[in-house]
Amino acid sequence: MQKRKLGKSGLEVSAIGFGCMGLSHAYAEKPDKKEAINVLHAAFERGYTFFDTAEVYGPYTNEEIVGEALVPYRDKVVIATKFGFKKGSIGEVDSRPETIRAVCEASLKRLRTDHIDLFYQHRVDPSIPLEDVAGAVKDLIQEGKVKHFGLSEAGVKNIRKAHAVQPVTALQSEYSLWWREPEEQIFPVLEELGIGFVPFSPLGKGFLTGKIAPNAKFGQGDFRNIVPRFQEENLKVNQAFVELLSRVAKEKNSTTAQVALAWILAQRPWIVPIPGTTKIDRLKENAGGADIQLSQKELQEIELALSKIKARGERYPDNLQKRIDREV
Repeated sequence: MQKRKLGKSGLEVSAIGFGCMGLSHAYAEKPDKKEAINVLHAAFERGYTFFDTAEVYGPYTNEEIVGEALVPYRDKVVIATKFGFKKGSIGEVDSRPETIRAVCEASLKRLRTDHIDLFYQHRVDPSIPLEDVAGAVKDLIQEGKVKHFGLSEAGVKNIRKAHAVQPVTALQSEYSLWWREPEEQIFPVLEELGIGFVPFSPLGKGFLTGKIAPNAKFGQGDFRNIVPRFQEENLKVNQAFVELLSRVAKEKNSTTAQVALAWILAQRPWIVPIPGTTKIDRLKENAGGADIQLSQKELQEIELALSKIKARGERYPDNLQKRIDREV
């Protein structure tokens, strides 16, 4: 697989990374540990070198699986993990410096490594100045326990505050054909400061693969059950995105998922999407998205078609939407 560098940091990773969350968190169907490790091994063999996890995925089990699976390849891969929630589960945020250090030490043990390549603040903590957060990570970098600092779902003001103390290597936020909010205010700042961008849910939480029917029902424990965009009346309207991707995919002799990823890669050279999957055939399919080149004409045609489509439904329910920092 081709490689990309995240901004001006020099951190080089596979053009498409692997989002590990679904191996143990958020979706109804989860593989057992052996299957999950097999998927991660297959990802490395297919060229993935960028693996994204977090203490809250599970919680804790995701890092343990990733750590065990990647031990044989540790010097050949980049592992990203995250801090920022209280007691290791998605709920109250906590980015106190002492918490950041404690999470780092625990994550190092679970990941079976002596350093974290990219350490993200999972969500902005309004009670802790970003300068303090960046300072805490800077200390860990100076100690060699962390190599790079990242933010997730942070707004312009906080990106600048953090970057002034410790250069930010990457910002992780949701981005895809049907969620393009970062383009307006976030992209210009990332370009200016030389920060890479790592989109999660680049396939719209599975929707842009074309495998989710308008009347789809999700299993117990699947977080899409509470996402407004996945309610049946909204899914019917949102099929317009899949229809567009399907038309382009047919012309390119590819799949809708591959076109969706190729479109993201074509937006900026410092963008590295991290689709996730629990199936080996899907991770191979996703990797193929890096091999598709969309011409300028094709990109313009897609843009024109997208200008006539509007996604229906919020991407998060209200309680989760409140955690997104977009202060400019």
